[in-house]
Amino acid sequence: MKQRLTIWLVPHLIKIAIAGLSATIRWEFTGKRYRPDSSEQHIFTFWHARLLMMGVGLKGCKGYTLISEHKDGGLIADTLHLQGFRAIRGSSTRGGSRALVQMIRRSRNEECDFGITPDGPKGPREIIKPGIVLLAKKTGIKIHPVMWATKHHWRITGSWDHFYVPKPCTKGIFVFGEPLLIDADADETESLIRIQSAMDATQKEADCYFK
Repeated sequence: MKQRLTIWLVPHLIKIAIAGLSATIRWEFTGKRYRPDSSEQHIFTFWHARLLMMGVGLKGCKGYTLISEHKDGGLIADTLHLQGFRAIRGSSTRGGSRALVQMIRRSRNEECDFGITPDGPKGPREIIKPGIVLLAKKTGIKIHPVMWATKHHWRITGSWDHFYVPKPCTKGIFVFGEPLLIDADADETESLIRIQSAMDATQKEADCYFK
């Protein structure tokens, strides 16, 4: 009973904490901002370290996020569900092939969006993995890099991704990068380079915005 209560309570507390923190931040947006009424499908890509506030930039999105099958993934999935996202469980280290098949099927049956951290769940930090190329090729959906940063923040250097936490009452920016279409017959190595370059450029623009 106590364990079930904890499993239910913790995601709700995290959601409240995120919403409360975000409300103190003066957010700005640049690039083609996500619109819930858009008929276009998207594969939103962002680094694992920037997961905390992504629900703010993608508010209204009812798409799927890829969450690892590890124990802490369940907590993340439940928290994201409270923010309106749905989860597909799997990663490059466990259940990845099954998760990819699910995403391809749902992209066709539901015309949905996806949110992917292509360096998760365990890194290397800010390095693209091949799964994102396969998803883009099989679905024909454009990749949309999106990153956020704040003028003042903390970095949790004890975590593999140096998890990013904004300080209260600061300024923040969401940068929506240029979308990328990966052709079905595109070379995998070249595609990885293209996506990595787009992610790096979007992240650099966000990180340099307040400097």
